[in-house]
Order: sequence, then structure tokens, then C-alpha cells
Amino acid sequence: EGATASHEGANPLCGDRITLQLRVLGGKVDGVGFTGRGCAISQASASLLTDEIKGKPLDHAAGMAPKDVLDLLGIDISPARMKCAMLSYDTLQKTLADLSAPVAALAAAREASA
Repeated sequence: EGATASHEGANPLCGDRITLQLRVLGGKVDGVGFTGRGCAISQASASLLTDEIKGKPLDHAAGMAPKDVLDLLGIDISPARMKCAMLSYDTLQKTLADLSAPVAALAAAREASA
């Protein structure tokens, strides 16, 4: 509720889907949640990732790397299942881009009027 940014990610190869919502207050991930359907790996990855970034500075979420998500999962992921494991990471990156787009637009507008 009250999401600052939201993005839906999908893996067309297998049908996995998640929608990730972020609420950012004071430079921190104040709230985060996801809804989705798909294989256990994609859903576990989303759950672990949201737990990892909740309450943390936005820079922490933005600084996460694919390896961090794989470390959170704690199991070996076969190449065929890598897209499943990375769906939450890819969706987070797009959500963060959606979040920063209005900030960049506002900064450009301020610069143009100066």
C-alpha cells in the first residue's frame, strides 16, 4: 500500500511473473512487497530479496548484484533455471529505474529553468 514505485517482471520462457512494489521514505526502503506466480525458485528469490532490502538504505538495494541474490538463495542454480532465480533481481532493477526517472526529470527541469 502506498507504493512509490512498482514494476511487473516476467520470464516468457516459463511463465514466471512477479510484481514488485517499493515504498521509499527518507532514502530508505520503508516497505516492499511482491505478488507473483511461478516456480519455487522465482518465488523464493523474490521473497528473500524483499526481506533483504526492507528497512535498508536505497543505495543498498541499488547496489545489489546478481551474485547477492544467488547467495541469498543458498543453493546451486543450474543454467536452465538462472532466469527464474534472477527474475526478482531484474524486476528490482527496473523498479529502481522507474523510481529514479521522475527524480532525473525533476532535476533536468530545475536545471533548464535556472
